Amino acid sequence: MTACSSNDSFADAYAAYENPYSIQQTSGKKINFFSSDLCVTGTADLGVNEVAAYTAGASGAFNITRKEVVYASSIYEKMFPASLTKILTAYIILNNCKLDDKVTISENAVNLEADASNCGLKSGDVISVESLLYGLLLPSGNDAAIALAEYCCGSVEAFADKMNQTAKSLGATASHFCNPSGLHDDNHYTTVYDLYLIFQSCIKNEEFVKIINTKEITVKYSDIKGESVQKTYENTNRYLIGKESIPSGFEVIGGKTGTTNAAGNCLVLLSKNAENEEIVSIVMKSASKTDLYNLMSQILNTFCS
Repeated sequence: MTACSSNDSFADAYAAYENPYSIQQTSGKKINFFSSDLCVTGTADLGVNEVAAYTAGASGAFNITRKEVVYASSIYEKMFPASLTKILTAYIILNNCKLDDKVTISENAVNLEADASNCGLKSGDVISVESLLYGLLLPSGNDAAIALAEYCCGSVEAFADKMNQTAKSLGATASHFCNPSGLHDDNHYTTVYDLYLIFQSCIKNEEFVKIINTKEITVKYSDIKGESVQKTYENTNRYLIGKESIPSGFEVIGGKTGTTNAAGNCLVLLSKNAENEEIVSIVMKSASKTDLYNLMSQILNTFCS
């Protein structure tokens, strides 16, 4: 059994993240601007008077087909991401691990706080990386996050170092991560814009999109005695599972939810409008799920249709 590669180099990880507007010459070949394929904007808010922006700490919408920021409310402000963290965790695993690799769950991975989200793993279980990714992104299992981090890098601490290196390589330089799950830490933070940068890199991976588009899945694995175990995981995205009405003209592809007391209610969403344009929309720190989905729907209807 082999764990993930220790190679920390990534396709976009050239020095331009330190200066997003720089270019380089290599053997006479011009390198494109780092931001040439991204939605970029200044620090001013956009459109906040047209929706109930006050119901969230920060929010934004990005038309990635047109490469435009179409709505922005405090998108560069430091925010706690809660389980939105798992987007970056999934990105690292998908780029460094094989889906059919087998992972043995440690005692540390299942030693969670009583109210922590989990996918029902037990110490000694043997489960595939692919199944753990479903457990990570659908029911938002903190146990799956820790198990994947330990498998990839040997420890949560080493994985957190890799998270910070990777975030910088994607241009997310206003973020700092301490763990793979989003468990609250005052030094674990990001911004709406950094989350957009990370998420738009994730959705280039077909496996990631397939997982976040899954409403429900039953996974099979073995327990410590070698006996078969089955678990059914349901997506927490209320649009996708029919608990919230999708705005007219939109197709919801998927996304990631997150909730802690400090972070409030959060959602990163991938959708398509009636013109088949891809939209990434993000709401962070809503006081309730009702506020969260109401604001998200307002943003989509007002700025993204």
